[in-house]
Amino acid sequence: FPASTMTQQSALRYCQWLSDKTGYFYRLPTEAEWEYACRAGTQTAFSWGDKPKQAGEYAWFYDNSAGSYQKVGTKKPNAWGLYDMHGNVAEWTLDFYVADYFQSLDSVLVNPIIFPNKKHSRTVRGGSFEDFTPQLRCADRRKSDPKWQARDPQIPKSKWWNPDSPFVGFRIDREKNTPSKDERDAFFEKVIRD
Repeated sequence: FPASTMTQQSALRYCQWLSDKTGYFYRLPTEAEWEYACRAGTQTAFSWGDKPKQAGEYAWFYDNSAGSYQKVGTKKPNAWGLYDMHGNVAEWTLDFYVADYFQSLDSVLVNPIIFPNKKHSRTVRGGSFEDFTPQLRCADRRKSDPKWQARDPQIPKSKWWNPDSPFVGFRIDREKNTPSKDERDAFFEKVIRD
C-alpha cells in the first residue's frame, strides 16, 4: 500500500536518512521529473492516451476506489513500467508551488526546480483516490494546504504528520551520480523548510 499522511518534510527526512544509510542519493522528484516519468514518452493528457474512459484500467480514483487508497501495482503501469502514476495517492514533489509554474521557470530547460523559501505551499502531482478523472492528467498540479494538519492534536503542529491528507504520499528518485555527503546535506538543508 502507498505510504500516506506524511508531510513533505517527513518524506524528505526519510530520503535523507536513506541516503545516509546507503551512501546513494535519494530524493523526491522535481515537478518536471515527475511529469516526465508519468508521461512515459507520450504527449497526451494521460500516459495511456487522451481517452478518460480508460482511467479505470490504470488508476484508482473517485469512481472505483471505494473512498480509500488501494494496494499498489494492481492497475496497468505506464509504458515505462511505473505503476500508480495516476491516482491512488497524489505524490509530493520538490518544487515550491507557484500558480504560474511554467512562466516562473524562465528559460531553464534542464533540471528545472522552484526551490522553497518557506514551508507552504508545495506541489503535489498525480491525483488520488478522491479525485475525478480530470485531476489524473499528467499535467495536473495541486497545491499543498496547511489544513491537511488541521486535526493534528499537537501544539505546535507536527512536522511529520498530515492527518487530513490520506490522499497524499510520495515516490522517490535515486540519482545516477551520487554527490558527496556534504553536497547531499547541503541539498537537504536547502529544500527542507520548517
